[in-house]
Amino acid sequence: MTTDPFMPGAATEFGFACTASSAHLARSYMLEDLQSLLSYVKLSEATKARYRSAAIDENCLGKQSGQTRRLTYNHLRALYGLDPTAPIFQALRYFWDRDPAGQPLLALCGACARDSLLRASVPLIRDLPAQSPVPRATMEEFLVASFPGRFSPATVKSAAQNLLATWSKSGHLAGRTDKVRARANATPGATAYALYLGTLLGARGQLLFDNPYATLLDCSIGERYDLADMAARRAWLVMRRIGDVVEVSFPALITEVNRGWFRE
Repeated sequence: MTTDPFMPGAATEFGFACTASSAHLARSYMLEDLQSLLSYVKLSEATKARYRSAAIDENCLGKQSGQTRRLTYNHLRALYGLDPTAPIFQALRYFWDRDPAGQPLLALCGACARDSLLRASVPLIRDLPAQSPVPRATMEEFLVASFPGRFSPATVKSAAQNLLATWSKSGHLAGRTDKVRARANATPGATAYALYLGTLLGARGQLLFDNPYATLLDCSIGERYDLADMAARRAWLVMRRIGDVVEVSFPALITEVNRGWFRE
């Protein structure tokens, strides 16, 4: 059984990935490419094959060669799955189209569900005080200590740059050259998605608001409740709260396939 706090027992069934490989060895979490792909492929026509065709055959991402198209698509698939039958991507797409302002955090949560290096770097970034400097050397030292002997110096440098780029685009870091800890912009859609992923982890009640994905929102638990309430008013989730008892459900995301998972 996995001990990774970001991974449920039924990881592959839900669309999570727990392989040792990481897209961050070559890229960041590719926010702009994901935005372009999901803007091009309309929700009503989205299938696994449609995403592939859009990226490779139709070159919706504007890449210069067929090889680059395929590499870009493969990295996006590794990061997000691009499979509408997988609960984590189904939910990502649901909230993505409804909460554009939340896309940087939506992508971060989705990528953390599938990318091992990004997951490993979460405590390093998340737990830093505001305005703390984050030089590339800090990330490089972290990678060397966390994965001894696994990467060459050149790979460590590249992975560190890509991870810092991801955390900058998500809003957790600021600064062009000299990175410092900033505060990400939590939104109702990103909050709903983080709570949904927590539900897949098995968290319920108050624990749901402190699940590993909820901590990526970069705001207090009280603010998470407020944002969840805003999501509920938009019918993105259902939240019932009486005193210390809270119940959150996602009727719009329950299908015949995953109904039993939520019941359990």
